[in-house]
Amino acid sequence: MGAKVSVIGLGKLGCPLAACFAANGGEVVGVDMEQRAVDAVNQGKAPTVETGLQDLMNQLTGNLRATQDFVDAVTSTDVTFVVVPTPSGEDGTFINDYVVAACRSIGQGLKEKSSYHVVTIVSTVMPGSTGGVIRQALEEASGKTCGVDFGLCYSPAFVALGSVIRNFLRPDYLLIGESDPKAGETLEQFYQCMCDDEPRAERMSFVNAELTKLATNAFVSTKITFGNMMAQLCEHLPGADVDIVTSALGMDSRIGVKYLKGGIGYGGPCLDRDNVALVAMAGNIGSEAILAEATDRANRLEVSRLVDIIKSKRDTSNTVGVLGLSYKPDTNVIDASQGVLLAQALGKEGYPVVAYDPAAMETTKQMVGESVTFAASAERCIEESAVIVISTPWNCFAEIRPGLFTGKTADGAPKVLIDCWRMLNAETFAAITDYVPLGIGPEHQ
Repeated sequence: MGAKVSVIGLGKLGCPLAACFAANGGEVVGVDMEQRAVDAVNQGKAPTVETGLQDLMNQLTGNLRATQDFVDAVTSTDVTFVVVPTPSGEDGTFINDYVVAACRSIGQGLKEKSSYHVVTIVSTVMPGSTGGVIRQALEEASGKTCGVDFGLCYSPAFVALGSVIRNFLRPDYLLIGESDPKAGETLEQFYQCMCDDEPRAERMSFVNAELTKLATNAFVSTKITFGNMMAQLCEHLPGADVDIVTSALGMDSRIGVKYLKGGIGYGGPCLDRDNVALVAMAGNIGSEAILAEATDRANRLEVSRLVDIIKSKRDTSNTVGVLGLSYKPDTNVIDASQGVLLAQALGKEGYPVVAYDPAAMETTKQMVGESVTFAASAERCIEESAVIVISTPWNCFAEIRPGLFTGKTADGAPKVLIDCWRMLNAETFAAITDYVPLGIGPEHQ
């Protein structure tokens, strides 16, 4: 590859991006304000948990280093990627403070350069941000003109935690908002060198790229919610099976199979907040995003639906076990996690709650404190509970032994097993538990 790249922010997205460029032969300089992250990278250690990241870093040959010096990073490279947080404000829109601060520091490096340099914003921002406050910060700090002396692009990442590296290396397409054709062409070439395949690039203005990012995740959120709606309908329709229905729906080329599996609500650091941000933006510009509002409202009712099912089965003298705290398998991230939200909601109802997750126990403990008891294993969680909810479809939960459920509760009744993702054999578990697979009509239970 031979490219010279700097990455600002060595967190859950920034470090994998830096490692991907380095693994493809690039000379990469990472920047982070946390000395811990800088030291870890310079020692060849992943500063964050992500599937395959440490393995990838183990393959590097000294071409990834880290620093806290922005000027060094910018003057040593040709393209800078900004991957810093843009937290949500009270109104749901994203706050640009960290991006703007990073761009001011990058501008100091641009001031020292005579050659053309491309700054790429990967962090998700609100429409109008890249061509507004971000461009202004770079020009003011550097004393140079965007689109002439340096290029600016907006190219957000379409990745899911737990599969970030695969998503970076094999994207469906490249979304690039550009200040000028040279900037977009330069960035496209850099990405093409990094990717395993040859993804198509969609190049456009800043505002169109910014809106496309929000719209993509809002659409995915809506599709997930539609699948969940179908699951709820199936639960009340004798003989109905949501997996059969959504599988057939997915055969239609206008719909497709992805994100249609009915279960419980979506979570994570992107879908939830991007959908909310789209609603907020619509209100701020005097428009409406009625469908996005409905999607958000429906998603927030998913935990209440689960609580109602549990209340219909057992009273608060019974312990509820929650299997799965991360928002999805293969990550320790709990942002908007349905499992965590369920545990908190049950606690407020007065239920004792015990929980287990293969990766997200520590992060959850920091959030919920002593309101939830944590089991050392899935087996222990099942043993201690009268009601068990599989909230995150970790592969290990599909291997749960039926024998764990043969014990009776204090009142002599079988344990209740709520299988949100229909991971287990219905016939086997229905014979030994009060088995409740979401999305299945009465005759199938």
